[in-house]
Amino acid sequence: MNREQKILSLLDQFKGLGIDQQIDYNKFYLYSIITHSTAIEGSTVTEIENQLLFDEGISAKGRSMTEQLMNLDLKAAYEQSIVFAKSHSDISVDMLKKLSSIVLKNTGTIYNTPLGEFSSANGDLRLLNVTAGTGGCSYTNYSKVPTKLAELCENINQRRKSLSKTDIIECYKLSFDTHFHLATIHPWADGNGRMSRLLMNRLQFELDIIPFNINKDHKTEYIEAFIATRENDDIELFRGFMFDEHIRNLEQTIRNYRDSPSDCVNKKLQDFSRSFLLTLYFEHFLLNQTI
Repeated sequence: MNREQKILSLLDQFKGLGIDQQIDYNKFYLYSIITHSTAIEGSTVTEIENQLLFDEGISAKGRSMTEQLMNLDLKAAYEQSIVFAKSHSDISVDMLKKLSSIVLKNTGTIYNTPLGEFSSANGDLRLLNVTAGTGGCSYTNYSKVPTKLAELCENINQRRKSLSKTDIIECYKLSFDTHFHLATIHPWADGNGRMSRLLMNRLQFELDIIPFNINKDHKTEYIEAFIATRENDDIELFRGFMFDEHIRNLEQTIRNYRDSPSDCVNKKLQDFSRSFLLTLYFEHFLLNQTI
């Protein structure tokens, strides 16, 4: 069974078990996506802490204000992206700048450059060049960012319009490719990783497929997949990692569901019912034998 067949099989199991029909499943799954996305960027806030922060307004003890604001802002950005997904709005540069301004609303920075001042909190595109760490490759030259970003939006919209929602694999490929290319353009001075994952999920919401969550514990492999894809100019390398990660997540979710306490209770009730019925059967059988 290849990756694509494995994904489809797991998705059938996921739907068949009704995992996403549980009370508040979508809400808590979204909280998990947010927590892992910010954790990849350095946040130490846990899923439980985010649940309390989002639902009760309770701050996490020992966590910095910046970390908590990062999570609150990303939650607000996801809520806006879901609105865009439901309206099937075209992907545009203005939309992306709007989402970026929400992602960095309370943690953005004002930059002063020879070309002028810009603010990441306003969703402004960068006016400086950036590299992927010390000695890393340079991202798209700042002067080319507006054009490259507009081209990406046009490409995404064309693929969206020609895509069949029943072709689940192609739907995922579109979202994965979008994630990779937006991160490669690196339009902003900060928040590119969160924005790339957000746009990927926004497309998945629209296409009605299970949103993809990148586990923070697999950050190294995630970055290595980016590097290998760029160096080899082969998008299949990134797609491969993303599908493998989705397979791991789906398998774990299905295991957790099957091992859940409620499942154990149901199994015990079923076992009790069988035992009770067998007892009645044998009592009836013995009674008839005696008569």
